[in-house]
Amino acid sequence: MSFEERSYYEATRRVDPQAEGPLSGSVRTDVCVVGGGITGCSAALHLAERGYRVVLLEAERIGWGASGRSGGQVLPGLGTDLGVVAQAIGREGAREVFAMTREAVALTIERVRRHEIPCDLRFGAVHAAIKPRHLRELADLQATLAREYGYDEPEWLDREALRERVRTERYIGGLREPGAVHLHPLNYTLGLARAAVAAGARLHEGTAARRLRPGRPAVVETERGRVEADFVVLAGNAYLGAELAPELRGRLMPVGNYVLATAPLDEAQVAQTLPGGDAVSDANFVLDYYRLSTDRRLLFGGEVSYNGRDPERLQDRLVAKLAGLFPAIAGVPAEYCWGGRVGITLNRAPDFGRIGDSVYYAQGYSGQGMALAGLAGKLLAEAIGGQAERFDRFARVRHRRFPGGERLRTPLLVLATNFYRLRDRL
Repeated sequence: MSFEERSYYEATRRVDPQAEGPLSGSVRTDVCVVGGGITGCSAALHLAERGYRVVLLEAERIGWGASGRSGGQVLPGLGTDLGVVAQAIGREGAREVFAMTREAVALTIERVRRHEIPCDLRFGAVHAAIKPRHLRELADLQATLAREYGYDEPEWLDREALRERVRTERYIGGLREPGAVHLHPLNYTLGLARAAVAAGARLHEGTAARRLRPGRPAVVETERGRVEADFVVLAGNAYLGAELAPELRGRLMPVGNYVLATAPLDEAQVAQTLPGGDAVSDANFVLDYYRLSTDRRLLFGGEVSYNGRDPERLQDRLVAKLAGLFPAIAGVPAEYCWGGRVGITLNRAPDFGRIGDSVYYAQGYSGQGMALAGLAGKLLAEAIGGQAERFDRFARVRHRRFPGGERLRTPLLVLATNFYRLRDRL
């Protein structure tokens, strides 16, 4: 990173995942999971609970990637309009997918409580409108979710009702989902890993998967060893090297996203910012999102990078945005700022599938990974166990590679995103 990265989550980690050191030698197992984020740890946990022998390989540390760096919002829905899914697999299929995204939130809550994960679980999320167009879009979304998908929990907030919960003049209304949650994402991921180990899985940190040979058994080679397995789960998402699975090349775009944490607020400052305790995101295409931590820091996320470089004056830009939203805390210093890579697909729908008959993958949550990645682990375990219907609901959504190939896809995406940035300002 070009800025001085300090992660609040790393500074407040409270869970020992009980992972082992780098893999050495040859191992035979039932399933080899590549990636120690939420997808991989959830898959390892669900598979181990089903009685499979599981070996998980993580190149860095458990939760090192996007799972341990995110905004921590756990929401139903997808990173794309449900109409995209309905067009791909039919209205009934889209209803089933949306129902599973609601299940993903419930699954998160259940795992936190069952495994006593100290991740500061809190309820409530607000989607805020900045301009009249956003109000119309949110009203249409509320009506569609109730009419087509049987989801009538989102509450309409007019300007005054929203301001009771979010003390800024910027918003003119919005929706609140009382059943959505937010949490400390790194401790949650570490808690899933700890539960997987308790269920019998073996987790190896500092062990990058270098080569993959599908087959029966499939073989995953590392720098100092190899794993032979009946099945392989690829759960590296934006951090999965293209050389490991060339079949997936170009289907995912790694996008930089960034979060800032202020110094702790006092009670009066909390009352002037987020007295409702909700997680908040605005309705822009390139959105900002934020929430309070349990020690009353405001965690503010925004600023994206599609070109592989960190934005210039990143922390200053985030601080300025925050001061514009909440002038009452304009003088509160920022104490942490960090970033990570989010995996997005061309249509913003998650990309689930198989390579041959022994390799499964789940990736491309496009900003909705906190909920969907945990569900993906469950669906991967179901599919490997012979119950693939729910996994295949997602896998039926077709995905295309980003246009332009390796050299031009990033400039083309930057151009497209600049169009939407301009639209956000209108």
